[in-house]
Amino acid sequence: MSVYLVRHCRAEGQDPEAALTETGNEQSLRLSEFLAGLGVARIVSSPFRRAVDSARPLAETLGLEIEVDPRLAERQLGLVEDGDWRAALRESFDDHNLCLPEGESSRSAQARGVAVLHDVFQGTRLPTAIFSHGNLLALIANSLDSSLGFDFWRQLSNPDVFEVRRLPESLGLSRVWTPLMDDAAPK
Repeated sequence: MSVYLVRHCRAEGQDPEAALTETGNEQSLRLSEFLAGLGVARIVSSPFRRAVDSARPLAETLGLEIEVDPRLAERQLGLVEDGDWRAALRESFDDHNLCLPEGESSRSAQARGVAVLHDVFQGTRLPTAIFSHGNLLALIANSLDSSLGFDFWRQLSNPDVFEVRRLPESLGLSRVWTPLMDDAAPK
């Protein structure tokens, strides 16, 4: 069975309480229809509003509860002295131990995201949709394929969906969402 890693729909900002935009609300309906067609039986979400609101239409359609897991919160990069957060993010993908002031290292964020993925695979209600954020999703993907890093993150859309499936000796990852023009994430 599969687990679906879902990046939230378009939001008004990065604050934990940032709401979905009008486009994001429309995307959440399209996302709900897509995921319902995959037979999702469980929904686990970041506590951030944009992730929960992205999951809400699916939960309502399927009559499922949204299980909030704080380990799925977006990774906090930290204070970037020169303001070039993209360069700092790239560096954090190159050096997983890098931890900026008031931030979290890639290694630490990846560990908590991967722990959720493994916990879900141990559960009995698969397939499961895990709603989270671009940086954390990219770090989880990197744990499955070390070639996926900063450039993978840059190519994510809002929303985006990746299937994680159990293989004989590992987990496999593939993109199953086809982004539309309005899904392109501003970078």
